[in-house]
Amino acid sequence: MTPVPTDHATPFDQAQRRARLARRHRLAPEARAESVTEAATSLVCLHGTDPATIFLSARARVDDMMVADLERALYEERSLVKHLAMRRTLFVFPSESLPFVQAGASNRVADTERRRLIREVEKAGLFEDGAGWLGAAEDAVLDALEGSAPMAYTSLRDQIPLLKGSMTYGEGRSWGGQVSVGPRVLTVLSAEGRIVRATNDGPWRASRNRWATSESWLGMPIDRRTETEGASWLIEAWLRAFGPGTEADLKWWLGSTVSIVRKALSELDVVAVDLEGQTGYLMADDQEHDDPVEPWAALLPALDPTTMGWRDRDWYLGPHKDLLFDTSGNAGPTAWWDGRIVGGWWQDEAGQVVVHLLEDVGAEARCAFDDEAAKLTAWLEGEKVLPRFPSPLAKLRA
Repeated sequence: MTPVPTDHATPFDQAQRRARLARRHRLAPEARAESVTEAATSLVCLHGTDPATIFLSARARVDDMMVADLERALYEERSLVKHLAMRRTLFVFPSESLPFVQAGASNRVADTERRRLIREVEKAGLFEDGAGWLGAAEDAVLDALEGSAPMAYTSLRDQIPLLKGSMTYGEGRSWGGQVSVGPRVLTVLSAEGRIVRATNDGPWRASRNRWATSESWLGMPIDRRTETEGASWLIEAWLRAFGPGTEADLKWWLGSTVSIVRKALSELDVVAVDLEGQTGYLMADDQEHDDPVEPWAALLPALDPTTMGWRDRDWYLGPHKDLLFDTSGNAGPTAWWDGRIVGGWWQDEAGQVVVHLLEDVGAEARCAFDDEAAKLTAWLEGEKVLPRFPSPLAKLRA
């Protein structure tokens, strides 16, 4: 696709983008989702690197949501499933979207992980024929899971000698140590869509997965699609949820290449819009401007899909990046007011939610945040949630 010069594209200002965000991301009170599956679908997926994020993201978008509601969708209804996809990141997707996710993102991750693991075990001297070892280990895992209830990694390791062994990383460094090869085998199998994270042995704030074959857990194998079909589906879904966005936004979110993004855009019916001098895209049948919404407050968890949804974030993040994102680009918990990030939050020693604002947003917003903090404190019922990637702001608190 040849980008349309911004001087010929329809302007789409920040206020219009924030109104779309409020409704499509289910953050405005008038736009709440009816279920956790609907909330995940509205955002394409929920970010799952930090297990608590899944629950806190859903809770911010579904009134009166309880932990059991999301656990039921994941482990009983199986309308949602955890899957490694874009940017080698774990997400929670609606199960029906997996064929497109697999083709458009996960296969690329799987290929990289497979080649890296083979190379590293050979370099470490664990196996002379890394490819042969990996194929045998994969077959053994699939055989063990076939016809079995979901199994923990430790159970698989005890049954399968090929999963044992470790490699040294960061030799001589303070952060160095030993890494087991067994979990890496499961990573490859899961990225390829052959096994999935099924039940969880830990509390909702922790991740202690049991594994199952995709076919046994989902009731059928994941359909195979082409990479272009998968990328086009994901890009359309992103544009309807997050659009308008730039080519750079799409490339970053998809974790792919410019050429794949451009090919997908060329096959979709999209239009260009002017995002204050940058070319953005929308689906052609989705150009209507949303009406303004009443000001709203939200406390979103670390790595929330809204916070992490764009590469170009100035229009909603402003000057607060250095305090709310770590140096690797991971967002900590954020406080949103009327479509903008204006601060962060954490829990104190007693488990009370504390909001720290980084700018003066007025008395109405302050009252709204006090109310949101009280509601979240009550919902957590004393449970302490410690983000895997705390923001610099949280580290600076007294």
